[in-house]
Amino acid sequence: MVPDTFFCTKYFHFDDGVTMQKIASLFVSGCLLAVLGQVNVANGETVGERFDKAIKEIAKQCASRKLEPNEVCGEVAKLKPADPLATEEGRFAHSLKIPNPVPEDSGYKPSMTPEQYFDHLCKTEAGEFIYKTVENVEGLYMMRLREQASDDELSHLYALEDPYGYSVGGDKHPEEHFVQPAMGKYQFLETPLPKESKAREVVKYRRYYRDEKAHPGKDYPTAINGQFVRVPYIVAETDTSSLLGLYGFTWRGIVRPHDRELGIAGGELIILDLQANQVLAVRRSFEKTGAVRNNLTGVWWLTARKCSKESLKSDAQFINQVMKPAGTLPSKEK
Repeated sequence: MVPDTFFCTKYFHFDDGVTMQKIASLFVSGCLLAVLGQVNVANGETVGERFDKAIKEIAKQCASRKLEPNEVCGEVAKLKPADPLATEEGRFAHSLKIPNPVPEDSGYKPSMTPEQYFDHLCKTEAGEFIYKTVENVEGLYMMRLREQASDDELSHLYALEDPYGYSVGGDKHPEEHFVQPAMGKYQFLETPLPKESKAREVVKYRRYYRDEKAHPGKDYPTAINGQFVRVPYIVAETDTSSLLGLYGFTWRGIVRPHDRELGIAGGELIILDLQANQVLAVRRSFEKTGAVRNNLTGVWWLTARKCSKESLKSDAQFINQVMKPAGTLPSKEK
């Protein structure tokens, strides 16, 4: 039988510039994982309490030993809760008034188990709420980027603002989901420039658009009618100071008492008519984690339980329902 382990991560840097990651196991007396794994809500400990205990133990174990050169230990214990209002895009998303806001009183009762509370939220608050659809939409503005989450963030109870939205829509190449055939249906997608882009000092946006001559000889794996195929990769990009899109979408996490403490996270995807400043649709759902085996914190958001099969739709799939993609190529400003 393999003993339970406490994991640290070592990064080795070689002369050729290649960085390799090696997971080294530190066996901890008392079998930390076994101890933590035995704790559950049935004997009075919540997901949040188990998480806090695990984080303190991780920090303690890392502090008690001498680290080897270039060894990183217990990074998950150093993470802070997400700040939804830390960016301009986040503040805008949380300022939006939608037709069916979540109530301040979520309906939580102290007698509820996490499963009962999760089922209650799914039944009373989750769903797709479409107020208006639009035909022949050529392109759209992704108003708030999702940064790629690390494994530590995905196993942290509070580090991500919207774990649900990330797990169903957090792709690092949104242009492939919205523009590149066969998955992409629009002629262009605009986004804020990534925060690390030096061009932010001059322009504000990045536009991805279709150009069949952009990448001669480059293809892209996709599926058409259930069959795997390779098609020409036709997504080009340019940085710009103005927007073409008349419609946009953004996202925000739902934060209320008791949710995270019970291993539950909610999120909303909001679709907007930018000219009329009107909310066209909202997708809201929740996911629940906290009992993951072989994970010190018990948390792993990517495989958390979702409300329904409907809530597994990607951002692009839901947005396609609301903003019907145009069937013809538009003229493009570059």
